[in-house]
Amino acid sequence: MANKILVLHGPNLDLLGTREPEVYGRLTLARINRMLQVEAKRKKFRLEIKQSNHEGVLVDLIGKAGKAGFRGILINPAAYTHTSVALRDAVAACGLKVVEVHLSNIYSREEFRHKSLISPVASGTVLGFGAKSYTLGLAALIDLLAEVSILK
Repeated sequence: MANKILVLHGPNLDLLGTREPEVYGRLTLARINRMLQVEAKRKKFRLEIKQSNHEGVLVDLIGKAGKAGFRGILINPAAYTHTSVALRDAVAACGLKVVEVHLSNIYSREEFRHKSLISPVASGTVLGFGAKSYTLGLAALIDLLAEVSILK
């Protein structure tokens, strides 16, 4: 199977760089995506990167990921982290390694952000390191996929 990873960015992440920079930083989503592409290429992985403000689009992408040849998913579900049972169920059902990432530390923010519906069904979660959360999450996902390959 090809070394392909699906990267999903949830709602409002297309506004990075201008949206609440004191919380989310000044890097744009395009810059974060470039950082991820450089890291993936260095480790001989290919990324397909998608952003959507629509829950159903994200659910569909997760549901089709395995058949599309992806080995894992890196996802920042953004606000859907706390509200989307549909996204949680898609992650649980997809059969792939999934790493959840967040730019901010959701546990140091408003109380309604303290609960992730995704974390219990994800392979792991990286949060609170700004854009570095993405590269740390990608590195962790690649390590998990290497472990799976070794065990087969």
